[in-house]
Amino acid sequence: MTSFWKNKSNWLKSAHNTKWCLLGCAIGDFGTIAYFQYNDHQMSVFTVMALATFNGLLTSIILETIILIRSGFEFSKAFKTAIGMSFLSMLAMEIAMNSTDYLLTGGAIITWWVLPLALIAGFITPWPYNYWRLEKHGKSCH
Repeated sequence: MTSFWKNKSNWLKSAHNTKWCLLGCAIGDFGTIAYFQYNDHQMSVFTVMALATFNGLLTSIILETIILIRSGFEFSKAFKTAIGMSFLSMLAMEIAMNSTDYLLTGGAIITWWVLPLALIAGFITPWPYNYWRLEKHGKSCH
């Protein structure tokens, strides 16, 4: 079983896939938090973070769909692949990023020192799962 986790090629490929997912999630998530951070609103921290999570998932699906279309997939197949193969990964990523933000700032606050920590947490959390899917099933997002 220990050799299962030693495929360097699949670690690199899964890291590459996780990176694209992180980019998509971060755009929607941090963009939403920044919008509400700099504009007056009456929403609770948890409502803003839930909306940020939703938008992060949405932008990640959009980005992954575009990447798959550019690599030759038809739109419907690209969209289904983006949702089906990486949704659990994206959800774990969003929870990790927003939990890090909440634990360090009280939530829904973008600061220069929290961004890299949230991104690291968002990357590391789904990466083993993405490797596992690639190694066991030969499935990856891109």
